[in-house]
Amino acid sequence: MVEALHDAGVVVTGAGGGIGAALARRFAAEGARVVVNDLDAGRAKAVAEEVGGIALAGDASAVVPDALDALGGSVDVYCANAGVAFGGDSLDEGAWAASWDVNVMAHVRAAHALLPGWLERGSGRFVSTVSAAGLLTMIGAAPYAVTKHGALAFAEYLSLTYRHRGIKVHAICPQGVRTDMLAATGSAGDLVLKPTAVEPEDVAEALFRGIEEDRFLILPHAEVAEYYQARAATPDRWLAGMNHLQQKWEEVR
Repeated sequence: MVEALHDAGVVVTGAGGGIGAALARRFAAEGARVVVNDLDAGRAKAVAEEVGGIALAGDASAVVPDALDALGGSVDVYCANAGVAFGGDSLDEGAWAASWDVNVMAHVRAAHALLPGWLERGSGRFVSTVSAAGLLTMIGAAPYAVTKHGALAFAEYLSLTYRHRGIKVHAICPQGVRTDMLAATGSAGDLVLKPTAVEPEDVAEALFRGIEEDRFLILPHAEVAEYYQARAATPDRWLAGMNHLQQKWEEVR
């Protein structure tokens, strides 16, 4: 048990299923008071009832004021988990706008709302569900890969700027996770993500290990660290390998 999380006020966005629901269950098991946010009111209510939490349906970008009210004025942990994914090399500006809004700007808005209170009291924890796509990239999903890089950069910024003032930040970067989002990735996901996919509960467990060890980067797939190092050390070789994967995908899709 993580002692600091007992009776903590926790918000999890996109918590109607998948990783978000697993996070909500895990925080509740630690004795936290959990706000379950999701666009789907029915799914939010079902998970909230399961964990003894509070359901708040609606856009993740606007949940903080209502969450503060529901938790008695204080949010201790905010899990920016809601995300959207659009496949293909999409040039559709609607897909790009939605990706930026949910995958990046919702995190920015939450931090903007929470940081004044956190800095005043000298504590707060921001958990960003990023994806290995934010450390590496993902074939066939340009808006997703690019905005997940943005989400990681924002989490890094929060950590480097505020860690000396008591703010803890964690970036969760899994590869494939057995969720509805994985099922929607189609042949690219089948090729790259599905073979090593883990359960949402594995992601939650990895986060809690990271909290106990006070680590920023949470890697449910340990091999991602090696890929990340290779990308930085030999970028041309890494890009050539990814292009080979792209060609393999083009042969099977």
